Amino acid sequence: MKYRMLAVLSVAELLGMALWFSATAVIPSLSAEWLLTDADKAWLTMSVQIGFVAGTFLSALFTLSDIIETRKLFAACAFAGAAFNAAIGLFADSVEPALVLRFLTGLCLAGVYPPGMKLMASWFKEGRGMAIGVMVGALTVGSASPHMLNALGGGDWRQMMLFASASSVLAGVLCVLFVQDGPYQTKGAKFDWRFIGRAFKDQGVRLANLGYLGHMWELYAMWAWISVFLFASFDACGLESPGTWASVGTFGVIGIGGVGSWLAGVLADRYGRTTITIISMLVSGACCLTVGLLFGQPPIVVFLLCLVWGFAIVADSAQFSASITELSEPEYVGTALTLQTCLGFLLTMASIRLIPVLVEWVTWRWAFAFLAIGPFLGALAMYRLKQLPVAEKIGGERKTGDRSQQSEVRSQ
Repeated sequence: MKYRMLAVLSVAELLGMALWFSATAVIPSLSAEWLLTDADKAWLTMSVQIGFVAGTFLSALFTLSDIIETRKLFAACAFAGAAFNAAIGLFADSVEPALVLRFLTGLCLAGVYPPGMKLMASWFKEGRGMAIGVMVGALTVGSASPHMLNALGGGDWRQMMLFASASSVLAGVLCVLFVQDGPYQTKGAKFDWRFIGRAFKDQGVRLANLGYLGHMWELYAMWAWISVFLFASFDACGLESPGTWASVGTFGVIGIGGVGSWLAGVLADRYGRTTITIISMLVSGACCLTVGLLFGQPPIVVFLLCLVWGFAIVADSAQFSASITELSEPEYVGTALTLQTCLGFLLTMASIRLIPVLVEWVTWRWAFAFLAIGPFLGALAMYRLKQLPVAEKIGGERKTGDRSQQSEVRSQ
């Protein structure tokens, strides 16, 4: 039963999160039709981030993910997000109304992503890292899918927006008809605005959130601008049809993160979430520092390094969320996850907006290098968490007793 829920929830998350980058993927077409400035392009991505942050903040403040039946909240928000996104394809003829509708879409996605993780956690105790890793992997592929649809669809951006909305409607239907609460779902939570304060005071939860913030500083800035980077790099080296190849390349770079998320989940359940997140962030941070040095080089070389980056940058994502489900108060797991995503996506607005400014100042050669500070600080936070006794609550981490036994064996 739990593996059937794993499959259904993962597919629903994939379909629902297609809304996220539906506008970002068609920026080249919108730029030509609406004469977008660089600031307009950034705001098309940032508007959905702002909406998501506002939605997660309100949800966390009022503990909505724990006092409303989770699958109903997921479905309702998937339907509403689909409607707002479809309105862009049907009615928008300039960037201003599109930004408002993207904000409202993001507001709705706050009821899709964190509740989906809570539902998944309710079905798994052992293997939770793998399960949430599969879900985040599905989210990653869903976020990448508009780029492939854009490459195959000949630049018909209105059709693209409607297709993404249809995907979200299907996600809501799947959740209503086929998803149930798992045996580890806690019930009876009441509205408690003081929970946010308790979450900040808990050292283990705080360090897991700091690790997540380091990860998020890098992730969405890379996702938002990698297609523009690839287009500029492919164009600089004279590749024919750079726009099409940039869309295909972006799908591969973002989509391979789904594999990374699944594999990291399997490894984290066995070797520890802190260890896997530290390794992932060190690899992705190294990619931040080096990818710009390959700008304008042969496309296959640039693409292969970006594939490594795309794999590593998502590999750790689910493990921060899995750690929160194990460290936070059981009755408020949904709210803890929502708070974590709220803080993370709030931070992404700064890094997303920073990249085009850096491109003007230091060119693509060094712009992404400034993102490396996030994963390196995040790795430090997870290393500190690994040293705490509370880390024993986290799946895959060695228990103090186990360490003592191993020390005795080695001494003998």
